[in-house]
Amino acid sequence: MIAIIDYGVGNLFSLKSSLKEIGAEAVVTADEKLIAEADRIILPGVGAFEDAARKLRESGMADVVKREAAAGKPVMGICLGMQLLFDVGYEYGVHEGLGLIHGAVKPIADVIPDNYKIPHIGWNLLKFRGDSPLFKYIKEGDHVYFVHSYYAADCDESVIATTEYGADLTAAVASGNVYGCQFHPEKSGDVGLKILKAFTEI
Repeated sequence: MIAIIDYGVGNLFSLKSSLKEIGAEAVVTADEKLIAEADRIILPGVGAFEDAARKLRESGMADVVKREAAAGKPVMGICLGMQLLFDVGYEYGVHEGLGLIHGAVKPIADVIPDNYKIPHIGWNLLKFRGDSPLFKYIKEGDHVYFVHSYYAADCDESVIATTEYGADLTAAVASGNVYGCQFHPEKSGDVGLKILKAFTEI
């Protein structure tokens, strides 16, 4: 069973529907007991880093996610949920993340050309770095769906895929049993479903 963390932020039910489509049992929950019983955890998220990080802490879910990750349970963050896995976010200030993956979340405006639109919205291809079990059912060059204005930086040792949007931007990361996708697998059609399926087998 997969626990989708409910902390008041995220595209929870489309994610649950996508998991159901691939035959995975999933529950949207903030129940510590259910999360402890789950085989895997997904941390979703949309919105601003500061607000999401605060809600994650206030709900008690920050400590739960860190504890379960430390115990070796597979964890995947999606979009803002991926960004929250990092040490710090620089979105309208400096805000502490979960520290499960080393690096910082910075504005894409700092690295892309001035004529590129922000947020970055749309389908972009994946360029792999190394061989990750998360991508065992897809191929390099497959397209996934992004919606973001910030990206994970200073994290080269954890990057497993990048995408090009005026610059090479982090698309996915992994550190031990902790994974993150900047894109939305649940909005990425068959490719996204294959990525979710691979996560259910990690």
